Amino acid sequence: MATTEKSILNRMYFVAGCLFIFAIAVGVKLLNIQFVHGDYYKELAEDRTFKSFKIPANRGNLYDVNGNLLATSVPKYDIRFDAVTVSDKNFEANIGPLSESLSKMLGQPASYYSQKLRTARANKQRYVLIARNLGYSQYMKIREFPMFNLGAYKGGMITEQSTVREHPLGKMGERTVGYERRDENGYFTRVGLEGAFSNYLRGTDGRRLKQKIAKGQWKPISDNNEMEPKDGYDVISTIDVNIQDIAHHSLLRQLEYFEAEHGTVVVMETKTGEIKAMSNLGRTKDGTYFEKRNYAVYESHEPGSTFKLMAMVAALEDKVVDTSQIIDTEKGVVRFYGRAVRDSRHGGYGKISAARAFELSSNTAFTKMITEGYKNDPSKFVDRLYDMGLNQKIGLEIKGEGSPRVPHPQDKNWNGLSLPWMAFGYGVSLTPLQTLTFYNAIANDGEMIKPRFIKAVKDRDKSILTMEKQVMNPSICSPETAKKVREMMKNTVERGTAENIYTENFSMAGKTGTCQTEYWIEPGRYIASFAGYFPAEDPKYSCIVVIHKPNRRKGYYGNIVAAPVFKDIARKIYTDTPVMDELESLEVEDPEVKEDFEQYYAKISNEKLLMPDVTGMPAMDAVSLLENLGLEVRIHGEGIVKRQSVSAGQKIKNKQSVNLELS
Repeated sequence: MATTEKSILNRMYFVAGCLFIFAIAVGVKLLNIQFVHGDYYKELAEDRTFKSFKIPANRGNLYDVNGNLLATSVPKYDIRFDAVTVSDKNFEANIGPLSESLSKMLGQPASYYSQKLRTARANKQRYVLIARNLGYSQYMKIREFPMFNLGAYKGGMITEQSTVREHPLGKMGERTVGYERRDENGYFTRVGLEGAFSNYLRGTDGRRLKQKIAKGQWKPISDNNEMEPKDGYDVISTIDVNIQDIAHHSLLRQLEYFEAEHGTVVVMETKTGEIKAMSNLGRTKDGTYFEKRNYAVYESHEPGSTFKLMAMVAALEDKVVDTSQIIDTEKGVVRFYGRAVRDSRHGGYGKISAARAFELSSNTAFTKMITEGYKNDPSKFVDRLYDMGLNQKIGLEIKGEGSPRVPHPQDKNWNGLSLPWMAFGYGVSLTPLQTLTFYNAIANDGEMIKPRFIKAVKDRDKSILTMEKQVMNPSICSPETAKKVREMMKNTVERGTAENIYTENFSMAGKTGTCQTEYWIEPGRYIASFAGYFPAEDPKYSCIVVIHKPNRRKGYYGNIVAAPVFKDIARKIYTDTPVMDELESLEVEDPEVKEDFEQYYAKISNEKLLMPDVTGMPAMDAVSLLENLGLEVRIHGEGIVKRQSVSAGQKIKNKQSVNLELS
């Protein structure tokens, strides 16, 4: 019996000892937490309870050269309610008037809001959604509603601001205007002007302190921010929405008729390098077209016969040929290492001069001319092309520029066919904008200018940066060579492959291009192109049109598919956007043409752009957007835009009136 009692007593001592040791360990841990790591755990607790959130800055506006909006930021507000922080007295005194006010603004019955708020109160909810995507005017009204006007603590109103990017042009020029997006991993995707000049447009984000009130829910501590966001600068682009509209619709009509896969048009001001329009349209499965990719910038492909200008300039500069030199086209077929080079005209063109070979785009004449001129030293030909910058990227601000390819005799894949094939644009690769930059240099007496997309950066009325023209090469060739090839391009339109677009009413100069593409897959796939400038005598604009894979049953040659787009753009720019120094060069004598000119001028002189769709937008945002477009806005009612008197997509004029019916 005594032995049993002693055993029990020993066990009790052991348990007591263990508890004593555990108590000492707990005490040591508490002291360690309190005095050794106290600051760390205090910061950790505060970090998990309070957190500083980023407030995105409003992006600056993007304008065209005439001040028309291409992209603008519109503020949006989400309103939530903290049902816990409001006192019983304030809640009961204001819930009725608040519900009535919310009903008038947001459309639901007052009973709906009263029940929603009381339920939130009973369930002690601290983050109840009241309204999303309110405009600024609605936000200013709602913060004056009963109870909400007491502030964040006494009234329980929680405000969260965001911004939405609006594009008044809609889908027209979408890839040119572009965007900047950030994914969940923090990586940016930057497209078009928005992406290229985002460092100016983006601004500086602000900070706002919030408190964690539930799992995944954070409530702002106050209405004031720790650091206010700083809006981005405004960017004035070189784009002219009138010319953009002309280029877009001219290209679209041709793509639809020829059922082409995709196409691009670029219009550049000759003397400055300013890009006035850039349209890129790709075909969908249902046969419609939209701004799918920026083909003008990224798509490097074999240019075909438009490259004959580069070959001719090189040959003239190296004096291996003269414009009057006679070349035998040999019934339209010549062979190199068993491979045939053919002219588009069956039987060839007989014996013609080098200049006439350019006008008629004779493949056989060019292959013979280049091969015989450089057969002993093909590096001389390629080095001349390199000296003119054809193997280098332009270095555009817009991301994704395609790499040019001009093979060299030192390359491993150089063979006996490389030189004759390069003569008429095969085996080389250029983007449409790289090709246009060269043509623009010829129009500009040999001075190669870098294409430019912006004119200035402004902070309201203060100028931050002004862009000047940038000369890439002061002289890609002699003035004599430039003059000779300009005459050839003028004759190409008047009596050569592009004579189908010739008109006496205004002058143009350029070169057609037709080449097969994806011929390793199947024959019959073509790229039709036309590059040139206008007026021919004193070039103001250069332009390139490239259309991929037209329905060959309807046509695939450059003069049939691409050149008419060039002519349509030139004609409308002549007549739709005249300037005084252009009028003298038109030399229009035909009364009918003069009448058309006057009608076009009267029609276009006050035009701005297309009417955007503002239905569904808060009234204040719609008013701000439309007034920036030069419209006089009248609103009827309150709330969201339900109807607009001028339909979306219609041409709008300065000071035109538009009525907005609000819900």
